[in-house]
Amino acid sequence: MAFGGLDKKPNGQPMAEINMTPLIDVMLVLLVIFIITAPLFTHAIRLDLPKVASQPARETPQTVTLSIDDSGKLFWNDAPVSFDEMRARFTDAGKAAQKPELHLRASSATRYDVIAKVMGAAQQAGLSSIGFVTQPVAKPAH
Repeated sequence: MAFGGLDKKPNGQPMAEINMTPLIDVMLVLLVIFIITAPLFTHAIRLDLPKVASQPARETPQTVTLSIDDSGKLFWNDAPVSFDEMRARFTDAGKAAQKPELHLRASSATRYDVIAKVMGAAQQAGLSSIGFVTQPVAKPAH
């Protein structure tokens, strides 16, 4: 065990060991302080909260599914529509108090310009919540 002192070692080498005693003393003092103060952190305030008879209302936004096939044909909730009809329905949905979410399903072979026109029409009508519906990738069997 090496303790530092004022006298020099005979070979003139500095002491290479760390004196751990002060570190252990500080650690034990902190442990005692935490043991004493820990029960104070569990103090709770007792409150009598009011009771509610009804269930909380959970708003679920209305969703509209717009599908686009390979050839660019549009389907509003699985019913075929033209581009002008879709634009009119977007306008009606954009005027509603609670705007619906648009779920866009497009085939992988659908041209991007058709998808861009649909997204542009939805944005012009005020529908800002657009989600893209995809199929999950099948994992290969091991």
